Amino acid sequence: MSLLSIRHDLPADVLRRPATRLFEVLDGPTLIHLPGDRPQPLFVSVLMHGNEDTGWRVIRNVLEEYGERLPRALSIFIGNVRAARYGKRRLERQPDYNRIWAADGDTPEHDMVRGVLASMRERQVFASIDIHNNTGINPHYACVNRLDPRYLELARRFSRMVIYFTRPSGVQSLAFARLCPAVTLECGQPGDEIGIQLATRLVRQMLEADSLQGDPALIDDIDLYHTVAVTKVPNDISISFSGEVADVRFIRGIEQLNFEEIPAGTRLADVTTPSMPLNVMDEDGRDIGAAYFEINDGRLLTRQALMPSMLTVNERIVRQDCLCYLMERYDPSRGEKPLPETPLWNDAAPRS
Repeated sequence: MSLLSIRHDLPADVLRRPATRLFEVLDGPTLIHLPGDRPQPLFVSVLMHGNEDTGWRVIRNVLEEYGERLPRALSIFIGNVRAARYGKRRLERQPDYNRIWAADGDTPEHDMVRGVLASMRERQVFASIDIHNNTGINPHYACVNRLDPRYLELARRFSRMVIYFTRPSGVQSLAFARLCPAVTLECGQPGDEIGIQLATRLVRQMLEADSLQGDPALIDDIDLYHTVAVTKVPNDISISFSGEVADVRFIRGIEQLNFEEIPAGTRLADVTTPSMPLNVMDEDGRDIGAAYFEINDGRLLTRQALMPSMLTVNERIVRQDCLCYLMERYDPSRGEKPLPETPLWNDAAPRS
C-alpha cells in the first residue's frame, strides 16, 4: 500500500487547520492537484520536516487569497503530517523526508517520492518551490542545484543571497532540478513573519508568471555561495551548547556565526578528545576536516577562514541532520558541477 495519497481537491476545512492538526484530515503525505488558468502546474512542497510550518502557512495564505480561481495550476505536496502533529522534524523510525529523493529502495517512503515525481513529470511541471525553516539563526536565503539563469531568477525573486550545492544528493530540489527550475527556500525560524511574506510573494509571482525568462544579467545582483562540505558530530561524541560537561563544549551563541566570514584561529569549542571530534565531508565524500579545523591546547579552532550556515544549538537536529555546512563565495564563471547520478534518474536528462 502506497504511503502517498493523491487528490484533486482540498479536503473540507483543511485551510483552517495549522500544521499540527493536519493529521485530522490527511492520512499522511498528500499530493493535491488544483486546476488553474495556465495548465502547466507550479509545484510547492511543504512540511518536508514536520517542525517547519512556514510552507503550510504560505499555502494557506495563497489559497485564501485566490479562492477557487488560480491563475496557474498548483500542485501541493504536504509531507510529514505525522511528525507535524508533534512539531518534530521527523519521528524516530522515519527517514528524513528531504534525504530520500535520490535513493532506490522499496520502503513506502521511496514509493511515495517516485509517485510524486512521476505525477509531476507527466504534468510537465513549470517550476518547483520547496519551503523550509532553519532551527538556528540564519538570514532568509534560497538554494539552487543548477546555475541555469531560470533557476537563479527563481531564487533571486526570494533573496539576493543564493547557495549553490549538489550534495546531499537526496534532497527534493535536486530531483526536481532535472524537470524544471527548482529552488529551496530557507525562511528563517518557524513563525518568522518576514520569511512567510517573502515565500508567499514568490509563490504568488510564479502562479501569475507566464514564463521564467532567466535574464543572464541577474547573476550580477546575486550574492552566490557554494556549499563545500557538511559538518557532522559522530554519535559517540557528547556535545553541549550551554557549558555542560561534554566531549565538545561549543561556545555560547555559536549560531550567531551563520553566514559570517570567520577568520583562521577562531575558537569554536573546548574539547576533551585528542582527535578531531567532527566529521567534515566534501561533495565527493572525502573527510576534509583537517583542512578546516584543528585542536590546540584543548580548543577547537578554525584552521582557515570559513563561512558556516545552518549552525544550530538544537542537539536533536544536530544528531538527526548535521551541525552545519561550510560555504565559500562562488564565481559562476567556474561553471556548474554535474548533477549526481541517482537510481531514480539514471535514464533522465534535464529539460532545456
